Amino acid sequence: MTRLNVRVTPRGGRDAIEGFDMDGVLQVRVAAAPNDGQANEAVRRLIAKALGLPPRDVELISGMASRQKTFEVPLDDSEIRDRIRRWLRLEYPSCIS
Repeated sequence: MTRLNVRVTPRGGRDAIEGFDMDGVLQVRVAAAPNDGQANEAVRRLIAKALGLPPRDVELISGMASRQKTFEVPLDDSEIRDRIRRWLRLEYPSCIS
């Protein structure tokens, strides 16, 4: 299991993963508002989709009421980065070289 640090922008207009920042934090935006866990659930599902995992395998372990969140996923760090890069190339082919 690997802990994945995520920076979330709720009410971001669309659901999107923007990639990793210089500190290795995954930047994510979701259209959902941070009400009743809606944004957390949207982030969890988006990360699961990008990693090719069922949502139940992506567990929010800290940051329930914060933009800075930590998820636990059953992949190693290099596999997470590879899958995110592949997913970004498929979702935004003209933006990724």
